[in-house]
Amino acid sequence: MFHRIGQFVVKRAWWVIVAWLIAAVAISVTAPKLASSDDESDFLPRHYESIVASDLQQQAFPEAFTPSAMLLFQRTDGGQLTADDKAAMTKVTDGLTAEHIQYVQTIVPVNDKSISKDGKYALSLIGYDKNAPQSNTDTTKKLRDDAKTLAGGTDLKVQLGGQAATNLDQQDSSSTADALIFLGSFVLIVVILAFIFRSAIISILPLLLIMAVIMPTSNALIADATKLFGLKANSTMSAILIVVLLGVGTDYFLFLMFRYRERLRAGEPRKQAMVSAIGRVGEAIASAAGAVTVAFAVLILSSLGLFKAIGPALAIAVVTTAIASITLVPAVLSVIPEKALFWPGKKWRVEKPGARFAALGRMTQRRPGLVAAVSGGFLILLTLCSLGYKGTFDLASGSMPKTKESMVVQNTVMSAFSAGASDPSQVYVTSTNGSPLDKSTFPAYTAALGGVKGVSEVAPQPLLSKDGMTADFSVTLKDDPASNAAIATMDGLRSTAHSAAPAGTKALVGGQTAVEADINAAMDHDYKTVFPIAAVLIMVILGLLLRSVVAPWYLMASVGLGFGATLGATSVVFQKFDHQSGLMFMLPIFIYLFVVAIGTDYNILMIARLREEAREGRSPREAAYEAIKHGGPTVASAGSILAASFATFMLAGNVLFSEIGFSIAFGIALSAFVMAMFFTPALTALLGRMAWWPGHQEPEPVAPGQWTERDELVAARYRK
Repeated sequence: MFHRIGQFVVKRAWWVIVAWLIAAVAISVTAPKLASSDDESDFLPRHYESIVASDLQQQAFPEAFTPSAMLLFQRTDGGQLTADDKAAMTKVTDGLTAEHIQYVQTIVPVNDKSISKDGKYALSLIGYDKNAPQSNTDTTKKLRDDAKTLAGGTDLKVQLGGQAATNLDQQDSSSTADALIFLGSFVLIVVILAFIFRSAIISILPLLLIMAVIMPTSNALIADATKLFGLKANSTMSAILIVVLLGVGTDYFLFLMFRYRERLRAGEPRKQAMVSAIGRVGEAIASAAGAVTVAFAVLILSSLGLFKAIGPALAIAVVTTAIASITLVPAVLSVIPEKALFWPGKKWRVEKPGARFAALGRMTQRRPGLVAAVSGGFLILLTLCSLGYKGTFDLASGSMPKTKESMVVQNTVMSAFSAGASDPSQVYVTSTNGSPLDKSTFPAYTAALGGVKGVSEVAPQPLLSKDGMTADFSVTLKDDPASNAAIATMDGLRSTAHSAAPAGTKALVGGQTAVEADINAAMDHDYKTVFPIAAVLIMVILGLLLRSVVAPWYLMASVGLGFGATLGATSVVFQKFDHQSGLMFMLPIFIYLFVVAIGTDYNILMIARLREEAREGRSPREAAYEAIKHGGPTVASAGSILAASFATFMLAGNVLFSEIGFSIAFGIALSAFVMAMFFTPALTALLGRMAWWPGHQEPEPVAPGQWTERDELVAARYRK
């Protein structure tokens, strides 16, 4: 099939190029804008308790004041606040109120209760209109700028924090991160391609095609799908899409380009060489893309809206890239003469004798047992380190530098007031018998909540709804609301809230800590559901590609070890050496997405070459030698480019992107240089023909007009 696709693409190259350009423009022009949300509660299904509690709060207390932002006041010299400072703070809050800033509903003046115990800090809480769009940042920018202007000429320093300020700073950090990641990936890919091929055109061609055609088309299709199915996008998605499109697109380009150069070196004419390249590597690209797409698409089964959106989005990106890689890319390459394509390189037709990959192939050919034991042992050792993994849920501080103003305010409030004061939890007690709540039961219930381990205090008087049917008990925790300790407190708080609820009532626990506890539960569900289903589907794809029942099992085993080894190495680096309390809760899913899914690409490319060599009559050990000799450069180059692309995440300057960048770069390097280069060929050589059972390993029939090994030998003698 792919041989026929190659013939069609090469014969009608200009038609294919024009068709792609027209389709890209049409799809991009008609697509909606991709909107994103960073509110963690947006990513949970509606049946989780924290979301049910939020819905109840909106119904029972529609006019209740919920702070969206906060002003933190302190003296510029760090001293205690004076009477003049308090007057200046009133000037700031009154001035902001008088401006009637759009969507700002309430600005609470500073009072004695909002001053820290040491007298150095004061808070003014700000409430937004409930109908204010989350994507609105103009209001927050104006508040921050005008507050500083109003405080000018005084001894006060004023900073804006809270959820609205966090959203603004996250958006700013995301834009900066996207720019750094794109620039870093672009430069790295150009440098690596130039080093590999010594060609001006090849070093820039895949990036031009990706940016001009593939990326706009993918983004537009993703926006269409997100709107059509009501998915929730996250600001992290844009950075990941950049790397996936640049990295995976370049990977598939390399799969094709190495085979194209190999056929040219064998003496085939330019157009026939491209047809042969597509025929030989097209199935590997399609199968690799299929495995990646399945792994991504299975995330639609996730409980979390973040992954429900990012999985299909990445699947669309990979499918678009794969289709372009076997149609658009070869069409463009086929219209460029070899001398122009490889210019200014002059020795591209000659394969270097004694190449290092040939040496690695000989080592695996001679001692496959030792190679399998060493590479497998290394993966197992790192996997054992993953037992020390701990998750953390402070997404806000993890997704931007700690120097951002909202982060400075958050950390100051936690240290100056109370760790849990920045975001108290809420316990809602509502009547179930149709009668108003009995207020005489409130003191005992308050005492029960206050006795829960990890609770600092409970507001003495709950807020009562107008109809008297619902009461809101504000609970301040001892620990940072986003910490693992606070999340652990949720179990005890919920248990007590439910069991101690007065007769004829039910209790619901809400607030940000409750949301994060529910996210933790949802993640456990995803690990037990998404991973096994994805593994089975990928194994089916591998079985169909290889016509084998045996090979998919040890290929998936190696990929599983790659996942564990990556998580283990990342846990050691960030929890032991960088002294982080834990890794961001979403990191294992991202490792799954890229190390399991994309790492399978390299295994597929190598195992497809092993099968090809076996079907041409070589012994298992000879097949391992030839596969590493010829496939090794492709895997090494593709792995280096993709790993380097993800390493650019560490330029963003925040914990989340640093962890994502390191873990995925390390995992992809493991996939390319340990699993695909050593572990998989060595195991295949040890298993011998049993690896392909129940398939057959007789030489494959040659299609009319297809280049054969005999032709290659003749061409090699001619070149000599």
